[in-house]
Amino acid sequence: MSESLKDSTDETVTVDLDEARGAYVIRDDSGTDAGRAFFLNAPGGERIFYHTEVDEAFGGRGLSKVLVAQSLADSRERGVTVVPVCPLFVRKLADTGDDYLEQGGKFRKATGADIDIVKREA
Repeated sequence: MSESLKDSTDETVTVDLDEARGAYVIRDDSGTDAGRAFFLNAPGGERIFYHTEVDEAFGGRGLSKVLVAQSLADSRERGVTVVPVCPLFVRKLADTGDDYLEQGGKFRKATGADIDIVKREA
């Protein structure tokens, strides 16, 4: 991934997939981790997004929006079905889910079994 993006203050940021940590990581232009969107890989090529955080020092820059959007875009490109548990992902897909589907993305609503996976694994 690691394409250059801009936050709401027009600063350059990057978003990368960190498979080892089970997260997408957003970094500022110096390479400092500013936030993470955590997920669990589930059977059937699904990815359960369960928590997103941006460090306080980077607040007010719209980084969570960039992070969620890029996490969804990369998941779409990889053919992964997104299962949103994190409220930010739930809200984003509620607002733009039809567009996401039209662009080839896949998602489904979380079930109790998905919540159980998060509680057990995260």
